[in-house]
Amino acid sequence: MRRSEYTQLAVHVFGRTLAETYTRELALAPLSGRTPGEAMEQGEDVRRVWTALCDEMDVPESRRWEIPPELRQNR
Repeated sequence: MRRSEYTQLAVHVFGRTLAETYTRELALAPLSGRTPGEAMEQGEDVRRVWTALCDEMDVPESRRWEIPPELRQNR
């Protein structure tokens, strides 16, 4: 998983404002108290970061990994 994928999924699941806030400010125990942003900057596996954030926020497995085609941004 790339950081760009993390960002796309986070925006899809949480909305842009919360995705940015959680990434910047939410300290997570599975990441040794680091925020998702800090953990990724320090080389933590992005998939592990995404999973820790989803676990913390009780995101159902069915919403974690796929953005429906009709909701994807065309790039």
